[in-house]
This record gives sequence, structure tokens and C-alpha cells, in this order.
Amino acid sequence: MNRWRRKGVPTRQPLLPAPPNWRPAKPGPYAYLLGAYLGDGCLSTGWSQPELRISLDAAYPNVINEVAVAIQQVVPGLRVHRFKRPGTIELQAWSPIWLVAFPQHGPDKKHKRRIELVDWQREITHAHPRELLRGLIHSDGCRTVNRFAVDLPVGGRRVYAYPRYFFSNLSADIRGIFTEHCELLGIRWTLSNPRNISISHRRSVALLDEFIGVKT
Repeated sequence: MNRWRRKGVPTRQPLLPAPPNWRPAKPGPYAYLLGAYLGDGCLSTGWSQPELRISLDAAYPNVINEVAVAIQQVVPGLRVHRFKRPGTIELQAWSPIWLVAFPQHGPDKKHKRRIELVDWQREITHAHPRELLRGLIHSDGCRTVNRFAVDLPVGGRRVYAYPRYFFSNLSADIRGIFTEHCELLGIRWTLSNPRNISISHRRSVALLDEFIGVKT
């Protein structure tokens, strides 16, 4: 009880019902938050109200702030708590809305169960694919610069560098959601290995740079 009072965690009260027909008033921020949830989020129903937790790399404070703002835009007036973990910041927020907002929740880890978008979610993400991809990359992706050297026929050595994006997730379903929305934007991708999606095509990287870029 003292910990709840000290950290602002809600004390146990009767579980409030989630409105079954809830839809986000701001679909863009919702699509972004959905991407962050699919990458690094989970729901817990052990509290008096469902708890959303999203664990983010502490090295990217702007990403952490953006996810926190998205939570408050999706559920206005909601308080977002930040807890430090080794190397990460965990965002936590309590609301009955989460059970409807993220119907992908369930027992066990995401990569061990089926993850599919329901019809109303897909309508939102198809209208806001950039926001969804931004959330997915911010949680489970990165932008890097690949460098390699080539020995020239006439002697000497030339070093080349080109940017690329990676998205890494153990869930084949979540990787499928990522690639589906890449294709909506004409972004070319390849499967580097069973868990990594790579985007290195120059035009595709430039397109992602327009709304994602380097994480900070």
C-alpha cells in the first residue's frame, strides 16, 4: 500500500468495465502507440485496472517522451508513470481502455501465440501506416550505416557507406504486420534472417527517413 501511495500506483478498486465500442479519437497517435506496444509492450490484468507497460531503451529519451505523449493522446488525462530498469525506462499506465485498445493481449509471449490486427485496427493502420511503422521501428528497430571496402583493380581501396533500417522481432506475425505496411508505402524489404527485416534500397531508406530517421 505504501509503495502504491509513494509512486502513484492506483490502489485496488473494483474493476471498471471497458467500453466495447471504444475507438481512438486520435487515430495517428494510436497507430504509433500500437507499433510501440507490438514491439515492446504488454498488458497486465492483475491490478484493479488493466496496466499497459512499454519497456524502452534508456539511450533514446526522445522516443520515450514520444511514446508517453502518445499514451496520453490515446487516453486523455491519463497519468503515465516512468520506472527505471537496468538500461531501460518502463512506461506504465492504468486504464480499462487497454483491453479494447489492444485485443492482441493474451497469455504467454507474443511470438508464441497468434498476433493479428482486428478490422478496426487495420482500418486505422492502413490510413496511418507511417505512424505504425514509426512505432515499430522506435521499439524494435534501428537505422544504421553499413560500411564496406572494395579493392580497386588499379590498386587502392575505396570505402563505401550506405544507410539501412532493421526491424527485429521473434514473432512472424508482427514481422508480417511490419512488411504489410511497408508494402502499402512502396518500401522494399528483405528478410536478413528468421527474425530480422532489412531495408537498404535507396529510395525506400529515403522514404523512411522522411518520417523516422535516427532514433534519439
